[in-house]
Amino acid sequence: MNTYTTASTQVSSSTQHRVLRNTYALLALSMLPTVLGAWVGMQMQFAFFATSPIVSFLVFMGIAFGFMWAIERNKNSGLGVALLLGFTFFMGLMLSRILQVALGFSNGGSLIAMAAGGTGAIFFSLASIAATSKRDFSNMGKFLFVGMILLLVAVVANIFFQIPALSLTISAIAVALFSAYILYDINRIIQGGETNYISATLAIYLNIYNVFVNLLHLLMAFTGDRD
Repeated sequence: MNTYTTASTQVSSSTQHRVLRNTYALLALSMLPTVLGAWVGMQMQFAFFATSPIVSFLVFMGIAFGFMWAIERNKNSGLGVALLLGFTFFMGLMLSRILQVALGFSNGGSLIAMAAGGTGAIFFSLASIAATSKRDFSNMGKFLFVGMILLLVAVVANIFFQIPALSLTISAIAVALFSAYILYDINRIIQGGETNYISATLAIYLNIYNVFVNLLHLLMAFTGDRD
């Protein structure tokens, strides 16, 4: 009985490490189409939200959720990887707008570098905690989900009201919320709660993306230097 339990634990541990390794590899790969999409968007002066913010937001959400639904439907095949990379290219296009705004500041390059560095520091710190801690963070799930819903409601409300202070508050909460999601999602892999590396990559990618965007927004607001 003890031998069987030990062998089962070893197999489970091996599976979890394989999922985590594949997740990190695919996550690194997903950054390439994101950068390409951002570059293409900047060359095209892409401005998805320029005309009607609420319509643009709904279209964006429709496309994004369409991609995510398709990725989850095909998460056990190579098509899932292709769809994920297509999605990250699309998200890169969406990223180009805030990068264009940031580069309008005289220290725009530094702001982008600081946001990227800060996001990297948050990710690696929380990934290390998730990988080394004996604690199971799965009980955070319900609180994070409620926080996500409230955040989404606040985002939609601010599309109509356009209150700068609320916008900054939303960004600060988003950085904290998606940072917590990084810890939660990586810990789920470690604990065996997530066994598909495509699904895991999608979740962690969205966390990193949202931390970066909102951190950049805060940096532009507080340290941006216009000519």
